[in-house]
Amino acid sequence: MKLPKLLRNSAFQLALLYTLLFAASVFFLLGFIYWATVGFMSDQVDETIQAEIQGLAEQYRRQGLRGMVSVMNERVLNDPQGESIYLLVNNEFQPQAGNLNEWPALVEDDDGWISFYLNRSGGRFAAPHMARARVFTLRGGYRLLVGRDVFALFRVRELIERSLTWGVAITLAMAFLGGVALSKSTRRRIEAITHTSRQIMQGNLSLRVPTRGTGDDFDELAEHLNRMLDQIEGLMAGVRHVSDNIAHDLRTPLTRMRGRLELLQSKQLEEEARHIVQEVIAEADHLLVTFNALLRIARIESGGYSSKFDDVDLYELVVDAVDLYEAVASDKEQHLSLDLAKGIVVKGDRDLLFQAIANLLDNAIKYTPEGGNVGVRLRAFDHAVISVWDEGPGIAEDERERVLERFYRVDKTRGLPGNGLGLSMVKAVSEMHKGQLQLKDNQPGLRAELHLPLIKFNKPIVISQDQKVPQAPKLPGPESAT
Repeated sequence: MKLPKLLRNSAFQLALLYTLLFAASVFFLLGFIYWATVGFMSDQVDETIQAEIQGLAEQYRRQGLRGMVSVMNERVLNDPQGESIYLLVNNEFQPQAGNLNEWPALVEDDDGWISFYLNRSGGRFAAPHMARARVFTLRGGYRLLVGRDVFALFRVRELIERSLTWGVAITLAMAFLGGVALSKSTRRRIEAITHTSRQIMQGNLSLRVPTRGTGDDFDELAEHLNRMLDQIEGLMAGVRHVSDNIAHDLRTPLTRMRGRLELLQSKQLEEEARHIVQEVIAEADHLLVTFNALLRIARIESGGYSSKFDDVDLYELVVDAVDLYEAVASDKEQHLSLDLAKGIVVKGDRDLLFQAIANLLDNAIKYTPEGGNVGVRLRAFDHAVISVWDEGPGIAEDERERVLERFYRVDKTRGLPGNGLGLSMVKAVSEMHKGQLQLKDNQPGLRAELHLPLIKFNKPIVISQDQKVPQAPKLPGPESAT
């Protein structure tokens, strides 16, 4: 999943939001621990220093300078680690007692506290450490420094700071990875719904959104969608059933009526009456063609032709269809150009595929003006593609899906012959063969592409428009086209 696409994923955005909130919580929690721990230890250091100062001050009041120095020396001996710091200097800053070799460079803090670096040779200090102390001036120009080494305090502070940094970083990293994993899992569920929706939009109303049986929100959504699809499929099946029944039930009386009209036509009639009978017979024929087309589409959609599948050479099939319509194109002085590749074989019903190609040719010739151009192209890529293009009025992009519906006709072509079932038939045939019908702009005109799955494609031998198309036996005409 690419990063920009990942960032647009709602699950990842939600995971990222919770990550930031959790990271902020961890940051404030560790910050509080840092403040409380370091503050507590600092207070402990200050209280220890204050207690030592009070003890030395008490000795200074009772026994004077000598008594205080005696106590200092005793404390130094009892503190081999050098945690407590003492230094007594004279007015020339020469050390008189304590565990420092010289008067340090002091940095004054708030409330009379000072900080400085310890520079003592030997002991456990391999490098300068920070110390915290207070300084007092005694009689005779003496100065007294009492403090504590705060190395442990700084170690704890550094430890907490590192913990804070790493804790937030690890939290963000783990939450980010968790967000990516969660978003991918969510994305897979959404893609399953999207994939099913696309197939349903292509006309396969029998599909249903898959569920995992976990009872989560996605399963609940899928169940609601599937119930909705059940209702839609039932309604669509009902509509098709009604139209199919109407077509089936009316075909028989129409056939009888036509037979009686032909019988009537054979009798002695006046010219006007004979003309009326001929018009009624033509209308009956048009209705019969429409009903037959409806029934054939219904049979295709119900899978009634699947047992007739066999290997079909598309080159031979296209040549047969072109030969059938060559005379029709010649009557309109149209130029019919071919660009066909040999050796392209698909698995399917030959009669239905011929019907589909014939319908596309019929549309192209019908809507192309006299003297115009009509073309047929056959190629193989990852699938076989039969393209039929014309120079007619074309179909607007927003109507290309609707013209594949039964009986739908574009307003500007309603004056031309047709019943709006031709492209519906082609669409049904393409879906039956696991293919697809695509309508594109030919600028000018329309280009209809019939995509079919390949089973074999030999090295192509292309028959161009300059080569003569071999003659093929005449086959039955197409259903009336859109």
